[in-house]
Amino acid sequence: MPCEKNPDVYRRILLKLSGESLAGNQKHGIDFDTVLKICKPIKECVDMGVEVAIVVGGGNFWRGRTSGKMDRTRADHMGMLATVINALGVADGLEQYDLDVRVQTAIEMHTVAEPYIRNKAVRHLEKGRVVVLGCGTGNPFFSTDTGAALRAAEIEADIILKATMVDGVYDKDPKTNPDAKKYDTISYADVLNNHLNVMDMTAASFCRDSNIPFLVFSIDSPENIVKAVKKERIGTLVTNEA
Repeated sequence: MPCEKNPDVYRRILLKLSGESLAGNQKHGIDFDTVLKICKPIKECVDMGVEVAIVVGGGNFWRGRTSGKMDRTRADHMGMLATVINALGVADGLEQYDLDVRVQTAIEMHTVAEPYIRNKAVRHLEKGRVVVLGCGTGNPFFSTDTGAALRAAEIEADIILKATMVDGVYDKDPKTNPDAKKYDTISYADVLNNHLNVMDMTAASFCRDSNIPFLVFSIDSPENIVKAVKKERIGTLVTNEA
């Protein structure tokens, strides 16, 4: 459904930001200059009348699945806390552009954020506030991609925009295969059947079943967020129909 104020853009989006995208050249932690560069086009989107929810990853601090001998449940809980650090950083960046922001977390921590409540999140969006969502699904063994898919379905987002470190979906790893082919569009069936590394397979299955479009594009140029919202041809669009 197009935005009521501008039919050429999406009405409501779920923007998935990888933790690595917030680290900049530091490759670890948060580089706030990079955060501000990412928040600027988000401000442009809000000014166009787009309702924006954001799910952040935590890989710039911690990845539960690579924690070695640590108990996986505890390691994943640590990863969820890492996403909260990033959510607060993104919220601060957005507020510096005079946006009204709410941080909600799937694990309750009342002193720093609101608990995630679906109806409250939707109400914030309807009032023009940006909602930044931390802690993924709130459960171990699920990625923040799956968290993004779940929240997108709950808030009835028109599309998931995944801003990441690659410029789309390839048939094989472009870093090690110079002949890798990039797709402009691809179906969820092909993503799942070919085990393409575009998103967590659980997230891909959920998006397929919920019929939610999923656009993968590079965050190296943060203005790609605006291009994606304007439905310009960038990255790779994953749908059921492709």
